[in-house]
Amino acid sequence: MTRFPMGSETDPVRRAIIAAMNRLFAGTPQRSNGRLNVTQLAIEAGLKRWHLTHQHPDLKDLFQEHAAKDEAKRAAHVQSTDAFEELKTKYTDLQAHCRFLEARLQTVATAANLLALENAALSGQALDEGKVRVLPRSRTNLP
Repeated sequence: MTRFPMGSETDPVRRAIIAAMNRLFAGTPQRSNGRLNVTQLAIEAGLKRWHLTHQHPDLKDLFQEHAAKDEAKRAAHVQSTDAFEELKTKYTDLQAHCRFLEARLQTVATAANLLALENAALSGQALDEGKVRVLPRSRTNLP
């Protein structure tokens, strides 16, 4: 896919620059390291940098404009990825906190149930449960 069509360009230097721009933005550099700057564009085009800065500043400006847009997109993507990772961490922490609260709730519910049974037994609400019964201790719980 070409971002910058050659159109009716007949100048070989301009054609080389446009082809290099297309390769750099496609992520398939042939001569440079692939960074989106004017120096690497000149290397990719096989030209001296002054061709871009003095002879064809319109192509240099176009390249820099598109490079800035790509960098802004990349920065937004990195920021959204960081936010997603932060949310995943918070979600994991909340799950652990929920498990802790559920365990505490189970303990409190068990204690409340035992207190209700003791209250009912001591207040004589049930004839069978009027006496407090001591349960035998198991040998595994002995000190």
